[in-house]
Amino acid sequence: MTKQLRLNAFDMSCIGHQSPGLWTHPDDRADTYNTLEYWTDLAKTLERGKFDALFLADVLGIYDVYKGGPDTALEQAVQVPVNDPLMPISAMASVTEHLGFGVTCALSYELPYPFARRMSTLDHLTKGRIGWNIVTGYLDSAARGMGMAKQVDHDDRYDVAEDYVQATYKLWEASWEDGAVLRDRQGRRFADASKIHRIVHEGPHFRFDAIHLCEPSPQRTPVLFQAGASKRGRDFAARHAECVFINGPSKKVIGNIVKDLRARAAAAGRDPKDLVIFTMMTVITDTTPKAARDKYQDYLGYVSEEGALALMSGWTGVDFGAMKSGDVLRFNDKANAQTSALEAFTIADPNREWTVGEIARHAAIGGRGPMIVGSAAEVAEEMRAWIEETDIDGFNLAYALTPGTFTDIADLVVPELQSRGMFKHDYAKGTFREKLFGRGARLPANHPAASVRVRM
Repeated sequence: MTKQLRLNAFDMSCIGHQSPGLWTHPDDRADTYNTLEYWTDLAKTLERGKFDALFLADVLGIYDVYKGGPDTALEQAVQVPVNDPLMPISAMASVTEHLGFGVTCALSYELPYPFARRMSTLDHLTKGRIGWNIVTGYLDSAARGMGMAKQVDHDDRYDVAEDYVQATYKLWEASWEDGAVLRDRQGRRFADASKIHRIVHEGPHFRFDAIHLCEPSPQRTPVLFQAGASKRGRDFAARHAECVFINGPSKKVIGNIVKDLRARAAAAGRDPKDLVIFTMMTVITDTTPKAARDKYQDYLGYVSEEGALALMSGWTGVDFGAMKSGDVLRFNDKANAQTSALEAFTIADPNREWTVGEIARHAAIGGRGPMIVGSAAEVAEEMRAWIEETDIDGFNLAYALTPGTFTDIADLVVPELQSRGMFKHDYAKGTFREKLFGRGARLPANHPAASVRVRM
């Protein structure tokens, strides 16, 4: 029996997320990304479709690798302008009851102490529906914006990440004991100071001496996503992640990554099935196969292959503007961006070579991930095939048009999945973590964060 899959909507607080150029389509509303109505309407649609979460991407820099500058990204709205992804979450939480929110925050450019407060605040305001996608960044333009000459080398960024999560675990899990908050009006005591602890962290990259500023939130530590599929990223995910977001153009590439991730989790002493693994996918669907294919052909008239190459240049660290359409992409271990993005189109599948032109066409709708075009029934069956052949747990669904892609999935694909026993008919109760795993709101005792908790 096929396991029940998980669905996240994949979006970003920008105009052109994964499908450059399609913001110009008359039915697209991506350019209203800077209004609360866009986000609250989207959240209500996703909850109606029983999506597990809205997964929000983010970058702190501009895609300026392509042709050695930012002009293409700026002119074609390739993930710029881009707003802070955290800001609309409270508004979305106010119009929903169950939808989770996985938000990308790069740890390379913010100290653990204020960041921990920001996550705790959101966990309170969403009533325990917040998740953190742990990323280290991949754009030199972001590092320069933060006053650095360039970003830290790829593998060294994960050394920083290890120190960062240890610091935040201490703030979330060890500063305030269970029972520290009294809310005793008669006794005029809000908290028991003896159960609140100053955290002294002295790591190789971060140091502080402080009490966490927030009282314990429903989950304390947010649900932990991780989106690095390089070897160092997979090691990090095997130790820390609850949910892993991976990406690749084919079942072969994705299946190999999933197998490796689960093996690494087992080697780290965890149950491999404790990792909920999502891969990115774009779905174009309609009431009939022909209508879906007509829709796809219509969309092709609005894509920007040059915008797609600007995205891919930023992701891989390779300037596709300096290459010809027929040139084959080769792996370069000196690239200091997303190693996994470069691997996916080079060494991940030794039987498949990708030319620049093929990459541009592939990435023009849906970025690095695969695409399904078909009726809702065809989409459901292809999703089943992905689950069975790759051992993924679900999909981060990118849009071709917004909100139309998500509306089609909620209204057409979800009922097909439900009729096949592949998707829930209603949400489970509790926090984001409880909904995902069917266990307590806090991280389990075998997670590294549990080791810092105060023992009574």
